[in-house]
Amino acid sequence: MESIFKIEIITRAEKLSALKDALAQKGIKGMTVSNVMGAGNQKGKTEIYRGSETTIDLLPKIRIEIIAKQSHVDEIVSIAKQTLNTGKAGDGKILIQPLANVIRIRTGQEGEDAI
Repeated sequence: MESIFKIEIITRAEKLSALKDALAQKGIKGMTVSNVMGAGNQKGKTEIYRGSETTIDLLPKIRIEIIAKQSHVDEIVSIAKQTLNTGKAGDGKILIQPLANVIRIRTGQEGEDAI
């Protein structure tokens, strides 16, 4: 049985459509997307609010979670890196975690069969 991994991508919301299209071309369609807030090297941004300058520490991002077999992880990461890279701070992060098991609730399938 092949190992299963969770790939978590945190990036700019405006890049979601391009990433979905690039992954779909390779047959990868299953993902979960959440709106999140975050800060990193960007260190927020300065805006004027009611006449005074305010620093917004947390910026809107999206979190994309993909469950994949080990054999697909490198391909997904490569597509994400190519699609999401703008060369500027705030492009995001890719996190890869091994999973002990995956269970499809509706059918009870486990492991690779549940993906």
